[in-house]
Amino acid sequence: MKLSNSTVTAPRKTGRPLSFDRDAALEQAMLTFWRHGYETTSIVDLTTAMGVTAPSLYAAFGDKKRLFLEAARRYAGDQDAAARAIDDAPTAYEAARSMLVNAAIMYTGDTTPKGCLLASATASGSAASRDVQGAIADVRKSIAACLEARIDRDIANGMIPRGTHGPTLAGFVMTLAQGMSTLARDGASRVSLLAIVDTALGAWPRA
Repeated sequence: MKLSNSTVTAPRKTGRPLSFDRDAALEQAMLTFWRHGYETTSIVDLTTAMGVTAPSLYAAFGDKKRLFLEAARRYAGDQDAAARAIDDAPTAYEAARSMLVNAAIMYTGDTTPKGCLLASATASGSAASRDVQGAIADVRKSIAACLEARIDRDIANGMIPRGTHGPTLAGFVMTLAQGMSTLARDGASRVSLLAIVDTALGAWPRA
C-alpha cells in the first residue's frame, strides 16, 4: 500500500553537503598524481588542481593515501571487466596485444600526462609509502595472473607450445607494458610504441 505524500516525512539530512563536483575533483587528483607521482604531490598541489579547500578534500576523500588509491582505481578502471576481456579474448596472443595497444594509446594521450600512472606514481616511493606501493603492485599482479591463466588455456589447447612457461610469458607482456610507460614519459610517440608492440609480439610462441 502506497502512503500519501502527507503521511511521509522526508529523512533529515545531516552534515554539510559537498560544495563541489566530487567526480570532477577526483579526475583532477588522478591527473595530478599521474603527472607528479604520489609522494612528491603535496596537499597544496591537490587542492589547487581540484579547486577545493584542504578541509573539503579530507571530508570527501579522507587523507592523501586514500585519495591516491581511489584515483588509482579510477585510472585502472573496472578490474572485473578487464579480467573478463582477457578471458574472453579469442587467444592469449590477442589478449596480450589488446592490452599493449591500449596501453600505448593511453600512455600517449593528448590531454593526459605521458606514461602509466600505476608505473610511475609509486616508482620511487619510500618505506613510508610501502602500503601504497603494495596496493598498486596488487593491481599489476592481478592483471598478470589473468593473462597467465589465459596463456595456460592456450597451452592446454595446443595453441602455444607445451614447453612454454606461462608466468614467464605473462611477465614478458607486463615488462613490455612497464617499459613502454618509461619510453612514453621520455617522449616516445604513439607510432613508435605501437611498432614496439608489433616487434615484441613477433616473439610470441606458436604451436
